[in-house]
Amino acid sequence: MSIATATSLIQEQLDAYNAKDLERWLATYAPDAEQYTLHGECFARGHAEMRTRIAARFLEPDLHAKLINRTVMGNIVVDLEVITRNFPEGLGTVEMLCIYEVVNGLIQKASFSMGSAKLDVR
Repeated sequence: MSIATATSLIQEQLDAYNAKDLERWLATYAPDAEQYTLHGECFARGHAEMRTRIAARFLEPDLHAKLINRTVMGNIVVDLEVITRNFPEGLGTVEMLCIYEVVNGLIQKASFSMGSAKLDVR
């Protein structure tokens, strides 16, 4: 797999996330893809579980991921993002490290490490 292919796929996933386009977002993942906390538990396996999880997130009116840095090594893509979220306590941001493994042109595994939420103090 070329670096350009992996990069394009992950950019499509990010664009679909920011558009809150559930079907387009799911189309970037293999049907049996898995999502994990970094070095931890699997919190979604397959499109059905991923759909349920992300559909709730896409209801947040201010949801947006800003790419800070992207590193690509073969079929592994690592993004550092700042996510704007509507937390129960109010609007804020959180840093997220996203590690994607691309296999056969789709995301097969993804691991995420989330920083601490920072509430907007405006």
